[in-house]
Amino acid sequence: MAKKVTPLMKQYNSIKAKYPDALLLFRVGDFYETFGNDAIKAAKILGIVQTKRGNGSEAETALAGFPHHSLNTYLPKLVKAGLRVAICDQLEDPKLAKKIVKRGVTEVVTPGVALNDVLEAKSNNFLASVFFDKKKIGIAFIDISTGEFLISEGNKEYTDKLLQNFKPSEILFSYAQQKQFTEAFGTDFYTFKQDEWVYQSDYTGELLKNHFQTVNLKGFGVADLKTALIAAGAILHYLSDVKQNDLKHINKISRIEEDAYVWMDKFTIRNLELYGSSQSGAVSLLDIIDQTLTAMGGRTIRRWLALPLKDKNKIDERLQIVAQFVNNQGLSSDISGRLKQIGDIERLVSKVATGKINPREIIQLLYSLDAIIPIKEQLAKQEEPALQKIAEQINSLDLLRNKIRQSVNEEAPVNLQKGNVVKSGVSNELDELRQLKSSSKQVLDQIVVREIQRTGINSLKIGFNNVFGYYLEVRNTYKDRVPDDWIRKQTLTAAERYITEELKELESKILGAEEKILQLEQTIFQQLVTWLHDYIKAIQINAQLIGEIDTYLSFARLAVRHNYTRPEIDKTYDIDIKDGRHPVIERQLPEGESYIPNDIFLDRDKQQIIMITGPNMSGKSALLRQTALIVLLSQIGSFVPAKNARIGIVDKIFTRVGASDNISMGESTFMVEMNETASILNNLSDRSLILLDEIGRGTSTYDGISIAWAIADYLHEHPARPKTLFATHYHELNDMTKTFERIKNYNVSIKEVDNNIIFVRKLVPGGSEHSFGIHVAKLAGMPLRVINKANKILKELETSKQKETVKQQLNESSKTMQLSFFQLDDPLLEEIKEEILDTDIDNLTPVEALMKLNEIKRMLTRDKKKNR
Repeated sequence: MAKKVTPLMKQYNSIKAKYPDALLLFRVGDFYETFGNDAIKAAKILGIVQTKRGNGSEAETALAGFPHHSLNTYLPKLVKAGLRVAICDQLEDPKLAKKIVKRGVTEVVTPGVALNDVLEAKSNNFLASVFFDKKKIGIAFIDISTGEFLISEGNKEYTDKLLQNFKPSEILFSYAQQKQFTEAFGTDFYTFKQDEWVYQSDYTGELLKNHFQTVNLKGFGVADLKTALIAAGAILHYLSDVKQNDLKHINKISRIEEDAYVWMDKFTIRNLELYGSSQSGAVSLLDIIDQTLTAMGGRTIRRWLALPLKDKNKIDERLQIVAQFVNNQGLSSDISGRLKQIGDIERLVSKVATGKINPREIIQLLYSLDAIIPIKEQLAKQEEPALQKIAEQINSLDLLRNKIRQSVNEEAPVNLQKGNVVKSGVSNELDELRQLKSSSKQVLDQIVVREIQRTGINSLKIGFNNVFGYYLEVRNTYKDRVPDDWIRKQTLTAAERYITEELKELESKILGAEEKILQLEQTIFQQLVTWLHDYIKAIQINAQLIGEIDTYLSFARLAVRHNYTRPEIDKTYDIDIKDGRHPVIERQLPEGESYIPNDIFLDRDKQQIIMITGPNMSGKSALLRQTALIVLLSQIGSFVPAKNARIGIVDKIFTRVGASDNISMGESTFMVEMNETASILNNLSDRSLILLDEIGRGTSTYDGISIAWAIADYLHEHPARPKTLFATHYHELNDMTKTFERIKNYNVSIKEVDNNIIFVRKLVPGGSEHSFGIHVAKLAGMPLRVINKANKILKELETSKQKETVKQQLNESSKTMQLSFFQLDDPLLEEIKEEILDTDIDNLTPVEALMKLNEIKRMLTRDKKKNR
């Protein structure tokens, strides 16, 4: 027998069927209710009471809800828990509904399309879309809270890098490409799948042109990114699906130019701990350098860190502005004070576009725009052209600011329904209605005084409720004095309530005026918000400039407080750092302890690879990281923690630091190490900076030494000659300097006092012959019996010939380990080279091409047989 379903639940079920993957908040009267599994989830996440509907009946179902006015309190909790939430509202006035109230979903809130209340102020909330083509991957990022719309395309590694940098809250892709996405990028992201037909170039192209109201997208400089534009259009489709249709603030689409920024793969981003460490609670570089005072500044500095520049002129312009703020502390202090008065105008203007801004936020927008004016004036007075240029770009928006100031009360409430939003003088009709309401209340007061005099009922008072309207309340001790023309309406325990014809007439006037006042205020406010739409782009420009100014000041503050210096950027291939320090570690040292600075010099001609040996815990890893971080800070336009630094533009930074594994993907520590190293060797360039820490540690000693030696050999002999810091505990690698002229040995020095070691943490020329691992074990509290046994074994091993044998074998093999594809004087390679060069490829038929390939194969086979 089928369960009986009420009309309300029938309506709920039909709406829920359209949004099966979302938690449905169903408006019933003054509450948002959830049912069934949704109720169980909501009660657990929100900590609200779960009850039952139809208790004991066939239609019994779980129930949990909260008052509708608490939506902004509870909704962020649901979204932060990773849920999609569909908000189903009443679409008509319940008083006017003949049967069941008409309801429908008015908005779907997801992690990538979240409310401002859910968001971190200094972080973007990106929704991403990924589309796989045959040769490349298109990717798009949109933040509807700020209006940013960015696209790019490239290979898997590049797309992965962007995902790691932008950290989208939600990623969209086609059902048909789920396997491709998972294989390429794993399962750590929050994702949502769309129908395959959405990702068609004709459809997505039309969506984009309709949104921007253009004939084509050439004006944005993105027309050639066909794969990325499919991903971008699919995002707009999704936003329409989740009822996000007011997107006037998304008024441009920009490309992320791969060639304009320093390449850092996902391993490097993780290893350098730019945004957060794999260790819980560890301090990131961003935590250290972000001293911004506004939300826009916080998002800007994060973006700059994700995309370091390669253009010398742009880097120098940033450094010059930072230098101006460093050298003029009065200017810095004054502008910093102004920045503290500026709210998140970027997100406020997005609320203007979506129609979700409230009266209090309009006033906040006004005050923020007011605070920008003195900044514009101060920058315009400076002699530095770059500062004057910023001042010229800032929009004063005088008309807009005056309009808000004349229209909205400074003490306006958050809720428009509470009234007193619009100033007097804006509307004659509104002023007249307010006067009527005010005078009517005076009349009420006069009625009370008159009736007290007439009846002698001294405790008489006028009240109001939604049932009877205005009434006269008389305590029982005076009810015998009530006049005959009063009409009794309600009896209470200690009093009686009465109405009169005069009160009813006055009530009609007052309530009519209040309702009209509220309607008129809403109309005027909405007209103001619509009028503001014309200024969205100008406000966004101001927001962007304030973010940049705030970031420059953050860099200047960092430099002054922590003794950072301006780096010299040039087009050489050198990295020359004097007294460099690690920006994060130096800030975490115990009080009274100072960081030991070190020099680093790398070039392509004399000192391409530095082989660093030294004990564990001596600071090798810190030295590697600090070099990369100093380069990175230089190329985002920041001063650096060093006495001085000269940085030849770096285009790629690679790191292989520390031990980690990926057990869930079936990858051991050593496999992860090899994956990361392979990525480096396959993508390096002549301007790369490579940091290798303890390569080969995850396998046996002989395997490890062999791999480490071969990798160093490869890097030295590669035509690009990438600059490399190679920290290792394999002291056998010190011997590489005898064979490879651009490899130099350094060690992190220690002092040995009374059989104990003291870490000096100073980099000095020459290789170290000891790892002092047993000393480190002793410092860690290893039992003395173990330490003594280890020392005994070590002495036995050191007296054996084994170590020298390994060194001898490595030195002998180095003569044959040169990579053969770099030795074109080999007779066979010369023969093959000539064969290929003599071939007329343009006029070669497919069959002839296969025959030519077979001929080259026979040459190789013949050579192989000859060498057996």
